[in-house]
Amino acid sequence: MSSDSDRNAYPEPPRQTPVVDKQTALPNPALILTKLFHYTVDLPVTTFKELVDGIHSGNKYSYYHQKFRRVPDLIECTEGDNTCYYEAEMQWRRDYKVDQEILKVIQERLRACQQREGTSFKQNCAKEMQQFSEVAKAYQSRYGDLGAYASSRKCLMKQKERMMEANETA
Repeated sequence: MSSDSDRNAYPEPPRQTPVVDKQTALPNPALILTKLFHYTVDLPVTTFKELVDGIHSGNKYSYYHQKFRRVPDLIECTEGDNTCYYEAEMQWRRDYKVDQEILKVIQERLRACQQREGTSFKQNCAKEMQQFSEVAKAYQSRYGDLGAYASSRKCLMKQKERMMEANETA
């Protein structure tokens, strides 16, 4: 600025924030409620959580899914053993879901390869295509034509029919 400019026209802002004058001698109720909440709720809960985390730190799990022991198949159950039937059915359902997820993963790999390779995917993704066809064929032979209400009994009967067909053709 030039030396002849008027300094009063543009006053400088204050250098520090002014101190707020208290209007009342009573303490701030928000501050009291905050402290009350901290000491009655937050501190005990945090302390308890840290205590539990300290106990659990000794036995960390590397997997977060439940591990089931393998149970006997339906053909290994004795006649009239409903518990064994139920366990075999649940085992079959878990296997069914696992096989579905395996098929999805292989299919996603094939799609990713097709997307990556573009028009030349048939020659560059031959391994993925062959793996997908094998997995899809095995899935179809085991679970295909079971219908909406698939069960281990239906799957076992389908396997039995397949074995009988193989014996007849041989």
